[in-house]
This record gives sequence, C-alpha cells and structure tokens, in this order.
Amino acid sequence: MTTPVTTSETVTGPEAIPEAPSYAKRFGALMVDWILCLFVSGFFVHDLRTASWQPVVLLIAEYGFFVGLFAQTPGMKLARIRCVDFADGGAIGIPRAMLRGFLLCLVIPGLIMDGPRRRGLHDRAAGSVVVTAGSAPAN
Repeated sequence: MTTPVTTSETVTGPEAIPEAPSYAKRFGALMVDWILCLFVSGFFVHDLRTASWQPVVLLIAEYGFFVGLFAQTPGMKLARIRCVDFADGGAIGIPRAMLRGFLLCLVIPGLIMDGPRRRGLHDRAAGSVVVTAGSAPAN
C-alpha cells in the first residue's frame, strides 16, 4: 500500500506554511549582494564615495538575473534561502524579479511584512515568497 502524497491543495493551516527564513538570514543575504554590487561598480566608477546610482542599478540587475532565472542571488545562496513564485514554487522570471529588486531598493516596501511567511510589499507585488532553500511554498 502506498502512502498518500500531501500536496499544497490538501494541507491547510500552520503546517502548510513553509519555514520562513529569519530576518538575519534575509538581511545577511542582502548585505552580501550589496557588497558584491559595490565591488563590481568599482570597475565603472573611479571613486565609490561619489557613486550614487550605479550600485543600485547593479543590485536591481543582479536581482533580475539571479532571482529571475535561478531563484537565488549569490547572497541568498550563502544564506541558504530562495525567492520563489508564491503560486508554484518556481523562478519568478526577470521582469518580476527586477520589480522586486526595485521595490527592495526603495527600502520601505521591504520593511513592511505580513505574518508567518514574512512577505514584504515587494514580495506581494512580485508574487514571490522567500523560503528556506530546501522548502517550497504551500498555499
């Protein structure tokens, strides 16, 4: 006899919510990504103290590429978290990842989060959720 497979459609309540990464993991991943963007923008800007928009544009592009195609930035990879589609758990695609990155750069949307899934306004706008690398979202 086989064991029935539990899907996201059959599970409701707290057990349906994947483990949400801690704020420390999320912030650490963002800091790693930001430092990488500062490092890369140093190749294009002579003095990083005067660089204003270049690192921000690189961060949005990094999010667009890495989150859009692979569901993880290098910082997220180190923190063992992923940013996936809220509905199906896959990569969210480049346009939605760039929207998420842009809203994250505005800071405030990233600080306003809801309950146990810790979805910020930037996640809601992009239709994404940040989960621990081994888990998948369950609705």
